[in-house]
Amino acid sequence: MTDRNRISFALALGVVAAATLAGCASSATAPTAGGSSAAASSSMSPSSSASASDSSTPSASATDGQGGDTGGSVSGTLCSTTELTGGTEPGSGGAAGSTIIHLTFKNTGSTTCVLQGWPGVSFVGDGNGTQLGAPATLDRAAPHPTVTLAPGATAVAPLKIAQAGNYPSASCTPTPADGFRVYPPGSTTALYIKASGYTACASTAAPLLDVQAVVAQGQATD
Repeated sequence: MTDRNRISFALALGVVAAATLAGCASSATAPTAGGSSAAASSSMSPSSSASASDSSTPSASATDGQGGDTGGSVSGTLCSTTELTGGTEPGSGGAAGSTIIHLTFKNTGSTTCVLQGWPGVSFVGDGNGTQLGAPATLDRAAPHPTVTLAPGATAVAPLKIAQAGNYPSASCTPTPADGFRVYPPGSTTALYIKASGYTACASTAAPLLDVQAVVAQGQATD
């Protein structure tokens, strides 16, 4: 082989080797890019799902006490929270170990509206509206008529309040209450009703509240 042939052969080998190395390098980087993309997608999904869950709003037909319950279809336009003023008035007084008061809902709007069913009720405290303990149980044995409220008219819901002293202190965690958070039936927007002199149980394992359905003022049996 002449010197010229040897030089040409060496150059050809160099070109082949360079091409082979370039192909290997390209092959090595592809899985890294694909793996990184898959990991990012996987790590984002749980965060997005948790965020959606955290921002969920109680349903207007919730039956767990927080959002109250209309008890079924309603004939008429439900009173919105912005049309109502909440308050309390004396009830039948209750029995040993509990007391009964009336939660009041006055139509302060300019049009007639209706209320039907059970309000969602809970104690609040700490001076900032923090819920204390379990929400009220809904007394489903009570009638739940449709109450038509003309402007200025009032409906009431009897609320039975058990004494925190009925429970051992360790299972109740007695805490002074500032008042009540009250969801009118069918509403997910609450009223704050200030009330003093009540002791709540901060523990949800010691329920104190039991609420009847809304009736027209003067028609409550308790």
